[in-house]
Amino acid sequence: MNLDLLTIAILAAAALLYLALLPGRARGWALLAGSVVAIYWLQPALPIRFSDFILPTTTLGLTLLSWYLTRPGSLQPTRLTRDDRLTLLVIAGLVLLLSLNRFLPADYRLTPSRPPSPLLVALALLAGGALIAGLGRLLQKRRQWWVLTGLITLIAALFILLKTEPLATLVSGWWRGLTGQDTSLARAIDLNWLGFSYVAFRLIHTARDRQTGLLPELSLREYVTYVIFFPSFVAGPIDRAERFVGDFRALPAMERWGGGDPGRVPLAASRITLGLFKKFVIADTLAQGMALNATNVSQVTNTPGLWLLLYGYALRLYFDFSGYTDIAIGLGLLFGIKLPENFNRPYLRSNITKFWQSWHITLSDWARFYVFSPLSRSLLRRQPRPSPTLIVLASQVATMVVIGLWHGVSWHFLLWGLWHGLALFAHKQWSDRTRKWYRGLKQKPRQMQAWTLFTWF
Repeated sequence: MNLDLLTIAILAAAALLYLALLPGRARGWALLAGSVVAIYWLQPALPIRFSDFILPTTTLGLTLLSWYLTRPGSLQPTRLTRDDRLTLLVIAGLVLLLSLNRFLPADYRLTPSRPPSPLLVALALLAGGALIAGLGRLLQKRRQWWVLTGLITLIAALFILLKTEPLATLVSGWWRGLTGQDTSLARAIDLNWLGFSYVAFRLIHTARDRQTGLLPELSLREYVTYVIFFPSFVAGPIDRAERFVGDFRALPAMERWGGGDPGRVPLAASRITLGLFKKFVIADTLAQGMALNATNVSQVTNTPGLWLLLYGYALRLYFDFSGYTDIAIGLGLLFGIKLPENFNRPYLRSNITKFWQSWHITLSDWARFYVFSPLSRSLLRRQPRPSPTLIVLASQVATMVVIGLWHGVSWHFLLWGLWHGLALFAHKQWSDRTRKWYRGLKQKPRQMQAWTLFTWF
């Protein structure tokens, strides 16, 4: 399911009921329960039998495993707190309740298709819990750093599998064979695992920050809600755990209707309205005639028309993506969570460096924290040490290649990443050598805006 107008209206209505009726102590639990239900509800229907139930359940399993392994001293035999045990029961109970949709008519289900038998789901939950607990005991004698490295590798491997079309098609065929379906119909889109790209980045962030000692101690309820918080589950932004948990822990003190913060509801309403206008008025209108596909390109017979199509498509991408972000931020505010900004007028920036500081900001920040900075530090420690220019070149190109491959593991996204990495490097070298002249050029941004927009493609 996409975030269509009806879905957004339902989420906004739920947020208003949440603000008006729920006592403070219940709000954290409500966000956990709502997020668990939402990842099943929002998951699109898939052609492989039960896969649109199994994939959200796997999201929860990976999240539970990641929390278990990122706890301070997680490899030591420690008892779960009462809150953590209750969280486990709530999650398991909700998954079992969702499996009961199997017995409802299709029009009344919260799940996209008929779930597996509740008995099979219960057995799978017990087996999954035993597997995580057994894995924890097995790894007790291992260093946590290496265990977390293994977790990061597992998540990265799943990510590569899903984003590489031939591999995803191969897995689809194997899965179809297990369910007795026609393997010749296997397609990569069969593994349309909603939200996994963003979930993977959050899990890697927490694992890496535990390795470096930066991750705060999180309860299971806080961790799961952070990873699958439904306003940002589908299209971001990518929040940081320490920032999210600060808002989450303040929920009990938040007055009803945002009484302690009278600007919260009007601001949330304005962001949601702006997002709806961007997405459903501007972006969807541009999509009618500005889609960058073979049909439209074949109908354009002159160069200005092709440029118009290219720029129209670029604007459509921006208004579509930033519109969803505005809606997510507005919904987050209603639920008491202030999500980070993700766009800051990127097409009005005067160069490609400022563009990437303004486009999908949370993705750029994530790549800087977990690709650029570690790679730069690693190269600085090498003996003999590479030249500073080579370190910057390698780090910037590697960072942009990762961002490119995040969109899909293919040659054109690899080339896209190389192009942007080289462009960022060239701009840095050029600006370092011509700072005085460049400061004057920055006062004339229109001379650079068209180049920045073109460089995005």
